Amino acid sequence: MIDNKKVLFSGMQATGNLTLGNYLGALKNWVTLHDEYECFYSVVDMHSITVRQDPAVLRKRARALLTLYIAAGLDPEKNCIYYQSHVSGHAELAWILNCFTYMGELSRMTQFKDKAAKHADNINAGLFTYPVLMAADILLYQTDVVPVGIDQMQHLEITRDIAQRFNGIYGDVFTIPEAYIGKTGAKIMSLQDPTKKMSKSDENVNASIYLMDDPDAIRRKCKRAVTDSLGEIRYSDEQPGVKNLISIYSACLNKTPEEVEREFAGRGYGEFKEAVGEAVVSVLEPLQKRVHELEKDKSYIDGIIKNNAEKATYYAQKTLRKVQRKIGFPDRIR
Repeated sequence: MIDNKKVLFSGMQATGNLTLGNYLGALKNWVTLHDEYECFYSVVDMHSITVRQDPAVLRKRARALLTLYIAAGLDPEKNCIYYQSHVSGHAELAWILNCFTYMGELSRMTQFKDKAAKHADNINAGLFTYPVLMAADILLYQTDVVPVGIDQMQHLEITRDIAQRFNGIYGDVFTIPEAYIGKTGAKIMSLQDPTKKMSKSDENVNASIYLMDDPDAIRRKCKRAVTDSLGEIRYSDEQPGVKNLISIYSACLNKTPEEVEREFAGRGYGEFKEAVGEAVVSVLEPLQKRVHELEKDKSYIDGIIKNNAEKATYYAQKTLRKVQRKIGFPDRIR
């Protein structure tokens, strides 16, 4: 807890390009959380290197992601927005926690199995111990709550297990984090396979709308979205493609699915897809404009990077020094 506020931590990888799903499902709903929580939002670039990266591209994408956080409405004066690699405590705590994590636990992680299958030529130790670094990310700030999707619950569970194991040996050192259950963001699915979430790593370029897609690309992708042959605009599990488009339209214009059904009753899919495309453009154009403004103000972004790294380091070091003392590392001479 910081200044009588509970702590919230979340992070995104600096790989790929953020999608409309990332925005409507998460970023859009983070904007006001600082009223209730002390929020830490990390660009988790250390996690990114379990897969080989082009160094110049990784640096560019990390800065672009940090800029997008701000353009989406996260106030860097009220939220700590920083690069994971600029706070050495993440790596230092991860090593310590590695020594309190069991091989069997890590071998059961489904994400390791999935990534190992995708990158069979590079199954490295970092890929295997990835959940321990994630645990360090969370525990370093005495985090109370973590916004997680179903696919990340396993990582939060192992984080809780590691923290409880450490506390059981050394006393009350770590806050045991809980899943953040707040306003639910829209669950946006792939435009080409609406049984899967929209993903920034999808190989089909028409499956995802990226936050920096130009208006023509957005409209084109919406027009090509998979629907069905029923010809009705209904929010139904029997029509996953149409349901997904309704979810997108609803989230963009703050309407309920029922309102959307009434609005488009008796109208065709072509007309509906055009309307969805325009709704997405209306949301993303102001965001893109803000990104371009921020990109031109290099000194402003550099100042945020420096100041927020210092803030994150201050809180990280408080936890890290406590942990180091508990396990018997010698005190530092100041």
